[in-house]
Amino acid sequence: MHGIAATQPYVIALFLVWAGLAKLFSRRMRARAGQTALARLVGAARAVPALRLTGLVELAVAAALLVPPLSPWDVAAAALLSAGFLAYLAYAYVAAPTSSCGCLGAHSRPVDLRAFARAGLLLAASLLAVPADPHPPIVALGLAEAVVLMALSAELDRHWLTPLRRLIVRLRRPLALPPSEHVPLGASLHLLYRSPAYCSASAQLTSDVQDTWDEDGLRFVVYGARERTAVFAIPLAGNDPSAVLVTLVGS
Repeated sequence: MHGIAATQPYVIALFLVWAGLAKLFSRRMRARAGQTALARLVGAARAVPALRLTGLVELAVAAALLVPPLSPWDVAAAALLSAGFLAYLAYAYVAAPTSSCGCLGAHSRPVDLRAFARAGLLLAASLLAVPADPHPPIVALGLAEAVVLMALSAELDRHWLTPLRRLIVRLRRPLALPPSEHVPLGASLHLLYRSPAYCSASAQLTSDVQDTWDEDGLRFVVYGARERTAVFAIPLAGNDPSAVLVTLVGS
């Protein structure tokens, strides 16, 4: 239990240093301060000074947690700050539901359950960080908590969540053509109309689709073409227009 308590000040301090430095040195964050819920709370003209003051308080509390010995006042300050985060998020959720909280970085996402969970985790960590006899922190636990805090931070989504979603889309290929028996004719025609084969033969076509059938992974589409018949072979798998072939058959 003492090892768990000894880990929490480092986790909280890491988060507060990140938040404080972002508020003090991020130009983009200061530029968007007037669009956050903080501007609704203190006024747009005082949003940037309030942002900087909050950053200084966060860095001060982080320093108090990192400089030994850890006192009850240091833990109380961290708990009070975490409770203030929760109160501010509740205010933002009610008074400015479309605004971001401006907690860690410049983004436009409104306050959501992830933000509340992050603040709640910080409050829980503050309550666990009870001063006791010196004990070494549990590194694995600290890393796990840091990962959870980062996962709950919408400000970091562009660094890991968005690339992960793109990877899933590439692997699952939700827009890829399904098995041949489920490929709608419209999908085949869409591929056909974009193909060089259709462009080369379109001037000779004299009718709409006359017949279709599937065979050996291909969909054959028949058109009338100036006393002849145009037969297009369209792959049922893949999305490459250049793979479409055409044959003109004499009547």
